[in-house]
Amino acid sequence: MEQFARVLALRYDSVRTRHSYYRQLRLLSEHFEADPALLTEELLRDYLLHVKTLRHWQPKTIRQALAMAQVFFIEQLGHPRWRLFDQVKAKDHDTLPPVLTREQVRALLCHIRLRRYRTPLKLIYCCGLRLSECLKLTVRDIIGSENKLRIRAGKGNKDRTIPLPAHMLEDLRDYWSFHRHPLLLFPNAGRGDNTPEALAKRMRTAKSTMPHNSLQRLLVLARKELDLPEATPHTLRHSFATHLLEGGASLHTLQHLLGHAYLNTTEIYLHLTHQSEQQALKLMEGLCEGLPR
Repeated sequence: MEQFARVLALRYDSVRTRHSYYRQLRLLSEHFEADPALLTEELLRDYLLHVKTLRHWQPKTIRQALAMAQVFFIEQLGHPRWRLFDQVKAKDHDTLPPVLTREQVRALLCHIRLRRYRTPLKLIYCCGLRLSECLKLTVRDIIGSENKLRIRAGKGNKDRTIPLPAHMLEDLRDYWSFHRHPLLLFPNAGRGDNTPEALAKRMRTAKSTMPHNSLQRLLVLARKELDLPEATPHTLRHSFATHLLEGGASLHTLQHLLGHAYLNTTEIYLHLTHQSEQQALKLMEGLCEGLPR
């Protein structure tokens, strides 16, 4: 396991990728309660069948487990390529991501009473950020003079710069003026006295960002209380994309804002926009006008 961690550090720049692959190997080891280096191709096949048919893992997670196994068994241990690696198929299901209406987003954000939670969630929706991209933002990533936000090391370890609405910029400045951390925009509040003075002091000296699960758990509770079908930080990102597309943004613009490597990833939002269908219908009606009957 220690050697595998070193292999991952050499091969992958993304910390999240390294952690995900290492976790996959740990899960495999815990399943058999054995040293993973002793496992055979048949045992790995049994494991993948187990997580696919009994635990109902998503295709993306199965592909991650398979990619981990290739690095571990072939590259690290030097096994010849097992036939299993060419046999496993884990194609994504043709399911559309859940999206909230603008009214539901407004109600959800109004329901979040504490500003230290509401501000990052609002930023995720207003700028279409991934949760990890949002929480690791620093004061250096705010280009206030140009109303822009710099996203560092997003998915695929890529940087991008996106517009930052003036309203959101003002919110971020007000929030930072409360805790005044020298670097982090969303520092960890920690535990202790929740008076404004004590809270601001802990946040000003925090060594880490707000934990991801703080916002995730909060939205689970809010969703139930508001009787919403779905509400996660990523739901807000999906909602941003859909609402922007409905407002007339081009797919290429949306691709850049979301940080998608491929346009076909962005195209899924075309299926979620009712307004796009209405606009297409109007264009099609226009094509029919004047044609012989």
